[in-house]
Amino acid sequence: MFKIILAMAAMMCFANGAFAAVDSHNVDYKTADGKEMQGYVAFSDSAAPAKGTIIIVPDWMGVSPFYQDKANQLAGEGYTVFVADVYGKNIRPADQKEAGQLATTYKSDRPLLRSHIQAAYDYVRGLQQAEGKKIVVMGYCFGGTTALELARNGAELAGVVSFHGGLSNPTPENAKNIKAPVLVLHGADDPMVPPSEVKAFEEEMKAANVDMQFIPYPGAVHAFTNPAAGNDNSKGAAYNAEADKASWVVFEKFLGKVFQ
Repeated sequence: MFKIILAMAAMMCFANGAFAAVDSHNVDYKTADGKEMQGYVAFSDSAAPAKGTIIIVPDWMGVSPFYQDKANQLAGEGYTVFVADVYGKNIRPADQKEAGQLATTYKSDRPLLRSHIQAAYDYVRGLQQAEGKKIVVMGYCFGGTTALELARNGAELAGVVSFHGGLSNPTPENAKNIKAPVLVLHGADDPMVPPSEVKAFEEEMKAANVDMQFIPYPGAVHAFTNPAAGNDNSKGAAYNAEADKASWVVFEKFLGKVFQ
């Protein structure tokens, strides 16, 4: 039984033209080898059954209010949502330099990365609100890489979504384990995911016969959904309101399709 360490008061989220009460709290869980993790769960208080379950994998800064807000928003729409922890309980980067070092450690050790996201997936499958429900995993930046690794690890999923995520894979043969449609929402001018990486990823998906949709957004670079990234494309990461809005519409349509 996983210990709930922080309970938050119910809050009101606006969704589908009506207010829906949302319960949310932090939760402790563990990896298969006993490492302590801390994620965040949000779900609607409505008596109606959940539409499905969504795992959100944050960018390299880890669990933060930005992703908790995303979880609350989707919970208000009727989904059970879990923000996954990749690094471990109380391991939160102080700045981008530290985040880059942590993310590089995990990107360089894909079995370790898969074991940590698998722990989040296993926890979600045991949630009462998620029991018997389809699961979609979505990730941002480093979280996009991680979401794809969960799918490559053979998890039973309804869908996989990457928002401006890294697409590299040192073992492309693992793509044969992907059992769900993949949606990649990509900044067409993203210097952190160069064309060569995109091409290798597309070839990987094609070779494994994965149902993959790749949508590039012209003028968008890395982190285009996050206002905190600023608006200077020359830095390689910047917010793009148009791409943010357009990609979310595509994402919502994807959810409607895979959760039918």
